[in-house]
Formats: sequence, structure tokens, C-alpha cells
Amino acid sequence: MRLEKLLSDRKGEIVDRWFNAVIDTYAPETARIFKSRGNRFANPVAASTLDSLQGVFSGLLQAADASQLATALDPLVRIRAVQNFTPSQATGFIFTLKTIIRNILRHELRTPRLADQLPPFEKKIDDLALTAFDVYMQCREKIYDLKASQERNSVYRAFARAGLISEISEDGPYPGSN
Repeated sequence: MRLEKLLSDRKGEIVDRWFNAVIDTYAPETARIFKSRGNRFANPVAASTLDSLQGVFSGLLQAADASQLATALDPLVRIRAVQNFTPSQATGFIFTLKTIIRNILRHELRTPRLADQLPPFEKKIDDLALTAFDVYMQCREKIYDLKASQERNSVYRAFARAGLISEISEDGPYPGSN
């Protein structure tokens, strides 16, 4: 039997455990709320997290390329990029997938044929972590750009209100200075 088939058959259980592992990275009260799932409009973080994890896991099973995996990861990593997570905390959830797979398939992985298929799949997970980090950094760069632009606009408005900024005419900064 192929590892991907086995993983596909156990996809629901794997993604559910992965979801719980991701949610457990939040404060206990927040995690409790997220785990309730319920209505996707009342609990959009949990819904986005679950959707992303399902898309990512499906992509891993179907040998999706990095850009497809980045698209699936984007909503989840974007959420974590605006929260108080360090880069390793924001993207480290990827590695928990290895442990989850090993725990769920511990009996099946005793057969050498299946055990030999695991390292290449785990390499995909490692590559996924690098993709997640790239997505995280793009999100953080965008946040920093937005903050810098907001600060620049705020300073400009303050200077304008104080009368410290004036338009420069085409003749130069001083009348008759050409």
C-alpha cells in the first residue's frame, strides 16, 4: 500500500488532530472558543484555520507545488502574522504534522515498505515549513509598510496643521530663485 493512500484514508483524523494542535498554540480561553468551531461567521479564525489545514494537507497528498501550498497556507499564516506570535511560533505548527502522522500510523509504519515512504513525505513537510515562513515574512513586510505609511501620513498631517508645510512652486522654493 502507498503511504499517500493511507494518509488520504485517515485525512479527517489527521487534519482534526492538526487543527487541535494549531489551536492549542493560543491561550487556553481563546483555544476553547476556537475549538467550538460552530458557525464559520461567528468563529472565522477557526474556520480559516481548518480550511487552510485541509487545503494544505490535500496539497501535500497531491504533490502540489510551492505556490499552490502557499495559497492554501496564506489565510492561516496571515492571521498568525498579525497576532503576537514569533516567526517560529507562527509557522512551527507545520512540524507538528510529522508527529501526528507518526502517531496515527505507528502500527502501519512498522512495515519497511511504508516506513521507507515516510522520509520523502516528511521532506515535503519540511519544504512546507519554509513556504510558510516565506508567506509569514511577506505578511509582516506588508504590515510594516502599512505602519510606516500610516506614520508618514500622520506626521505630514500634523506638519500641515501646524503650517510647517507649503507647496513648492515651479519657480523653486523661493520666489525668483531661478
